[in-house]
Amino acid sequence: MRVPGGIRTTLAVALLAIVGGALGGAYLMVVPSLERRLVDARIDQLEEDGLDAAPAYARLDQSNPVALDQFVDFLSALYRARVVVFQVLGPEPTTLSVAADSAPIGGSVRNDPVAKRTAETSSISRGRVERRGLEFGESAIPLYDTNVMLLSASVEDQLATVRVVKRRLLYATGVALLIAAILGTAAATVHARRIRRLERAANRIAEGQFDEPVVDLGDDELGELAMAFEEMRIQLSQLDTARKEFVANASHELRTPLFSLAGFLELMADEDLDEETRAGFLATTREQVDRLTKLAADLLDLSRMDAGRLRVEQEEVVLADVARTVVEELSALAETTGHRLTVDADSDAWALADEERVLQIGRALAANALMHTPSGTEVRISTSVEDGRAALTVSDDGPGIAREHVERIFDRFYRVEGPQASGSGLGLAIARELAERMDGSVELVTRPGSTRFMLSLPRVPATVST
Repeated sequence: MRVPGGIRTTLAVALLAIVGGALGGAYLMVVPSLERRLVDARIDQLEEDGLDAAPAYARLDQSNPVALDQFVDFLSALYRARVVVFQVLGPEPTTLSVAADSAPIGGSVRNDPVAKRTAETSSISRGRVERRGLEFGESAIPLYDTNVMLLSASVEDQLATVRVVKRRLLYATGVALLIAAILGTAAATVHARRIRRLERAANRIAEGQFDEPVVDLGDDELGELAMAFEEMRIQLSQLDTARKEFVANASHELRTPLFSLAGFLELMADEDLDEETRAGFLATTREQVDRLTKLAADLLDLSRMDAGRLRVEQEEVVLADVARTVVEELSALAETTGHRLTVDADSDAWALADEERVLQIGRALAANALMHTPSGTEVRISTSVEDGRAALTVSDDGPGIAREHVERIFDRFYRVEGPQASGSGLGLAIARELAERMDGSVELVTRPGSTRFMLSLPRVPATVST
């Protein structure tokens, strides 16, 4: 279920919750602690005053009630507190009797719990009590004659200070929440707009519209997400372009031989056709069938590689044998195109690879050289050990490959027109992908007057047959 207002509301509410929680935590930590410290400070002072007054009490004439009343009145004025002296009448139960009180009309203290606790334990007691709806801090001091002196003072001033702090914290909380709501809504609105732009960009990409770039100038996570979307858009655009080119080129490559076959079959149906012409048509028809067969095989290899179902074997391959086999297979083509096809084999170049796939790569590289170099050019197939790896190299002394073609020469269906039929444009692409699946590579080095394709594969030590 979608939240009303979307991420804007969610972010704003989250910010309010964070600010409110932080201020609430501050309130809970500050206010009770402040109140406790202020009240304890007042009670500490009462306790200190009581301890100072106890020796003076011991010097009083206990038989003179007037002197005791004057003493507690003096202490009350000095310490700004109510001073009460209790006489302890009995231990069980403990009963207190007021011997002197500086504020007899200030509320009954006969059963004061702090004074009673001191009478029972003969130790200093302290605490907070409530009388007539007011809070008092108290400290009770045991006297030498088992009596108890109680000092009691209102803590309303301290509590008033705490209430002021409370009000100010509440006002600050309200203001902070208001500011947080405004800023949170503004920030959330900005982020929501950025997210909606990314959402629209994702929808465009999903619909196959790759022309509009994904732009976000932020340097945060949303900016990084936008950059990832832009990279995805570029890659999908390239894949879509490659797909369209693939369909167009595949259609062209299939249409050309099919039309040729249809035309030759129609001509061969003519009964007046002489045998020599018919034989020529049959030869051309076989060439077109071979062309279709090779194209189908190439497309099948591509589909298997794309689907991850193409298997390559791991076996010892003598690259010198592969080079000689390629020369034998393509010698007829070389003679037809007027090329010199030579081999220079190093018997130590043994590779760990799939022999059939290495042969396929060698054929593709050599056929490419034969088709795209002028008549009379020498094409050399050699094997060697390069930097600890086994290498099969096809080189020629032709005019070289133009710079604008070098970067795309291994792309699927990319073709550089030459003096002979250009083929389907799949041979070099398949060669490189096959090499990579055998932990190898196909590298191109070209300059005017020289072109070299080198297949590099993992090397294994040559085995000597006995």
